[in-house]
Amino acid sequence: MSAPAALMAAAEGGIIGDGRTGANLALVAGALGVGLAWLATSRAGRRINVDPRMAGLAAMVTGAVGTFLAVLHAATTDGGPGTGNGLVGAVVAVPLGLGAVLLGRRVLTRSAARTTPPEA
Repeated sequence: MSAPAALMAAAEGGIIGDGRTGANLALVAGALGVGLAWLATSRAGRRINVDPRMAGLAAMVTGAVGTFLAVLHAATTDGGPGTGNGLVGAVVAVPLGLGAVLLGRRVLTRSAARTTPPEA
């Protein structure tokens, strides 16, 4: 395939599924949020000096962005599952993003309990 033909096919969505791009972006954002929350709670995060509050907040933000993108993509997708429009990926990205938000909230709650001074 020549370069102009490859560019034309890519512009029409023939090489990379144009409909799948939004779902893949939502999946990556949700997975990044879950990874940040895991890093904030794990021993590996303490070893490399990850601030749990910042990582928890970042997990919540990326999870919310992933959930928003997934819901937006699912609402604007033409066709059903199996048509190549990324509807299944968007449906999978919603609980992944919500899980990142919940795990990030748990990290923030746990870190706040550790930093609260005892009452006298």
